[in-house]
Amino acid sequence: MASGLTNIFRIPELRKRLLFSLGMLAVYRLGIFVTTPGVDRVAMRRVVSQGSLLGLLNFFSGGALEQLSIFALGIMPYVSASIILQLLTVVYAPLEKLQKEGELGRRKITQYTRYGTVVLSAIQGYGISTYLETLRDSTGLSVVAEPGWGFRLMTMVSLAAGTAFIMWMGEQITERGIGNGISLVIFAGIVARVPAAAYQTFMAYRAPGSQVTELGLLILAIVMMVVIGVIVFVERGQRRIPIQYAKRVVGRKAYGGQSTHLPLKVNTSGVIPPIFASSLLLFPATLAGWFPFLGALQTALSPGTWIYNVVYVGLIIFFAYFYTAVTFNPVDVADNLKKNGGYIPGIRPGKNTATYIDHVLSRITFGGAMYLAVICVLPTIITSEFGVTFYFGGTSLLIVVGVALDTVQQIEGHLITRHYEGFTGPRGPRIRGRRLGADQPASA
Repeated sequence: MASGLTNIFRIPELRKRLLFSLGMLAVYRLGIFVTTPGVDRVAMRRVVSQGSLLGLLNFFSGGALEQLSIFALGIMPYVSASIILQLLTVVYAPLEKLQKEGELGRRKITQYTRYGTVVLSAIQGYGISTYLETLRDSTGLSVVAEPGWGFRLMTMVSLAAGTAFIMWMGEQITERGIGNGISLVIFAGIVARVPAAAYQTFMAYRAPGSQVTELGLLILAIVMMVVIGVIVFVERGQRRIPIQYAKRVVGRKAYGGQSTHLPLKVNTSGVIPPIFASSLLLFPATLAGWFPFLGALQTALSPGTWIYNVVYVGLIIFFAYFYTAVTFNPVDVADNLKKNGGYIPGIRPGKNTATYIDHVLSRITFGGAMYLAVICVLPTIITSEFGVTFYFGGTSLLIVVGVALDTVQQIEGHLITRHYEGFTGPRGPRIRGRRLGADQPASA
């Protein structure tokens, strides 16, 4: 491990990429403290500390919400725009055709996603501005000093510009850094709040008459360690389908004849299902700020309620299958195998191969979807049963561990390409990461 870390700085290109990524993340963290004009930061911090939903949103934004920063929306509008575009590629023929045009088509879809991000940011900015005008802290102090259309327009422009800037930083990290820019932005926002969350949990334990006990803290630590171990184990899990290539003679040379395998990950969709599900479940809170009659729906779908957990699990399972179907096409894989003279032993090439791969993929995707649902919901339920309030739950652990694995895999790829040892040494296993999804093209 020590030699692997030392090797990073021996490669000029990798060193520049790593420093560039760290610099962009530092700029992101500095932007957290740039407050939207017209907002009382002290009053907003008190309001956020009172509500569980606002506290959860503040955690995922890296503390930007309690500061009412220009980065308060975080990267979630980009994720929501990606959801909409990927849904449209399935039901809207022109977008589906555009997606199959290769790199040019993916660039067009990426451009549409950027436009959608700005539009969604402006809409959410208006909803937040109207909601802020109604908020008062525990002392009766209003969050907004001068409510009105001037404040609303300023908030819309500030939040939309902040989200666009975060999106640009993520793309720059992907292109000029170590990759997975959007993933690393979310990762940085979550990790930055871990010390504060740990401190709050400790203070809750030290408070007089606290319901947080030593047993509850021990259960929390054990659950976190077990969840991290399960995430690492499952994220590296694969189902390997054997592939045999027929021998071909071209001139005086013989090609093919070797055996290989087609790796299918247990969790093909990565952490996209929990992120998509969380984004959709946040919409009722946004709409309730515009339409007061939706207040009951917002209350029913508050984090921690059984309705929220049931809907959350259902959305995770749905998006696990949906995103796997979008990113992996068994028909294309079967056609490519047939063109290159490859086949699965015992399975006829072509349609039968595609059916077999789809059958295997559907079975392991079910296991992956259930794994995601359990990881995201069970730790929250267990910690709440023992009276421990800690926002670094299953979804956060899944994102942090998954992105960390993928980042290490990216760095190790650079090291191995230049004949350096990886993090695990010359005889150790190679670390297999996985992409978050928002940084990769939605194609097979």
